[in-house]
Amino acid sequence: MPYEVRAVVAVKKGAPVEVQTIIVPDPGPGEVLVTVQACGVCHTDLHYREGAVDDGFPFLLGHEAAGTIEAVGEGVTDLRTGDYVVLAWRAPCGSCRSCRRGRPWYCFDSRNAARPMTLPDGTPLSNALGIGAFAGKTVVAAGQAVKIDPAARPEAASLIGCGVMAGYGAAVNTGNVGRGDTVAVIGCGGVGDAAIAGACLNGAMKVIAVDIDDKRLDRAERFGATHTVNSRGTDPVEAVRALTDGFGVDIAIDAVGHPETFLQAFYMRDHAGLLVQVGVPSPQTKVELPLLDVFSRGGAIKSSWYGDCLPSRDFPFLIDQYLYGLLDLNAFVTETIALDQVEEAFTRMQRGEVLRSVVVL
Repeated sequence: MPYEVRAVVAVKKGAPVEVQTIIVPDPGPGEVLVTVQACGVCHTDLHYREGAVDDGFPFLLGHEAAGTIEAVGEGVTDLRTGDYVVLAWRAPCGSCRSCRRGRPWYCFDSRNAARPMTLPDGTPLSNALGIGAFAGKTVVAAGQAVKIDPAARPEAASLIGCGVMAGYGAAVNTGNVGRGDTVAVIGCGGVGDAAIAGACLNGAMKVIAVDIDDKRLDRAERFGATHTVNSRGTDPVEAVRALTDGFGVDIAIDAVGHPETFLQAFYMRDHAGLLVQVGVPSPQTKVELPLLDVFSRGGAIKSSWYGDCLPSRDFPFLIDQYLYGLLDLNAFVTETIALDQVEEAFTRMQRGEVLRSVVVL
């Protein structure tokens, strides 16, 4: 039996989002129906609204969500009604060449629900990142729903579905930060702060937060930054080198995705250091580097897509860290809002006034 629920829809490029009634079907084979309890407002949702991802309007926005399983489709055996889950926008297929080689975090055929949600007139909706969770209910592939400890608050738990996982994973999975390492993180938004927290939890000796806003730098210290650099009036490369005996850091994480921050991260590394790119650049962005510098400095440049995570492994672990008091997910939640406040939340996000707004349903 189809369900009618309220949801946030981006109707056309650049237009304010609208709260509309949508039709959510019963789950098909290999799918689950999830009652959404909380969903974070992520920059990617704004990118969809602006047409920066693709032009498949209308979009059903929201992808950083936690909720409970309301129904399961045929063939689903590892989830049942009432399970508390976080939704993942990548669900490894288990059979592509990457999964077969033991690298499921690079899966080339990530699973999504096949049955579309629609407007009342039958118009199909494109789900943001294959989820669409600014809604009372959503249908996803069973592999996208990761069971977690029900003791975790939905507002906090939802954030590991995207931003926190991306930042934490950039440090831990992609950057492989270890005991005694020195780390610099450029950009202290939600992803950058999660990278700082991950680096600290994994034993980094020194974690340097770099941003142009003193308030963000103060907040970065709450997540474990040992030093801060305001790059608005200071050369961040020289400042980071001064804090590391002139050598530079072992791992530099660019959580912004601009050419300037990429170059800063490249040059603030020690010789043979690692640059991790987790900030999402615009399609038009280009970087120019002397090839000799790439060769002579050694090390590596790696992109981190979704923190190179395996949701079934990493989500429960991060929730445990939260419940043990080691990862302060509550600190990422700046405000809780209703569905009809998402457009205003986009504005506050663009102004840098919030770390995360979270829709609570």
